[in-house]
Amino acid sequence: MSRSIGLAHIIRHDDGTSTGVWGLYTLKSAFQPIFAFREGKLVVVAFEGLIRPFRDGEPQSPAQFFGACPVAERLHIETVTRTLHLLNAGACLPQDASIFINFDPSVFVDHAVADNALREMRLVLHEAGIEAGRVVCEVTEQPSASQEALYAFVEALRANGLRIAVDDYGADESDIKRIEELRPDIVKFDAQWTGQLMDSATGFALLTAMVEGFERQGIHTVFEGIEEGWQLELAERSGASMVQGFVLARPELAPTSFARPRAEVVPGAAAASDVLPPVPRPGRRPRAFGRRAAP
Repeated sequence: MSRSIGLAHIIRHDDGTSTGVWGLYTLKSAFQPIFAFREGKLVVVAFEGLIRPFRDGEPQSPAQFFGACPVAERLHIETVTRTLHLLNAGACLPQDASIFINFDPSVFVDHAVADNALREMRLVLHEAGIEAGRVVCEVTEQPSASQEALYAFVEALRANGLRIAVDDYGADESDIKRIEELRPDIVKFDAQWTGQLMDSATGFALLTAMVEGFERQGIHTVFEGIEEGWQLELAERSGASMVQGFVLARPELAPTSFARPRAEVVPGAAAASDVLPPVPRPGRRPRAFGRRAAP
């Protein structure tokens, strides 16, 4: 993919944030914090980038947007959304926080596609002023046209300093195989499946054993979709590394308030969370690219 295909759909704004344009849709980044348990407190350590499509100024569901996009355009849309999240993360998130972004395995059809995607990724990271080590690439639960190309791409991401996460883990045979083949740094547990296990002592014991098994392998764990205080308490008791969900914080559209210090009231938590303070951006401002918004 040439450099211009993704950037032609990006508009830069005076506040440093960006939006995307795809057909009749305006695309915006939303970021949801991911918290870690630290000495009885919850600390924001990362954010997940989530796409928010709008049409005629009205919000649309991401599923509706992606469902309306032809399969042949998915690769380009992936590039636009990834570029959007990284640019906005560089503009309005704490500089030492990690950034989770999604990768759809179905678009990686051969090695050339994967190589081009990686080149685009390096370019955008440079433009956004983001170190590769801050980025966690979430491999979503989608079949790839070429598993070999996907594995090669994941290895290339890792070789370039990016981290790998497996999303929506549910302990099915396919999930276990993904862990074995991708060897991720992080596993994000499926929210519905985790909630079901938390409903019984036997299920919770199984959940705790899996978390312990991953941690022994050096794989960190994230429980997402935490919506109740009791779920947060059980997540901490299970030994999970990180948690994410509405009970902690909802996604915010860029520009976000997350770069500013603020107190969090977290139901079910033993103490208020420590949100990362703003960190001055060193050096010159990254060069803006993409189209400029009309004044």
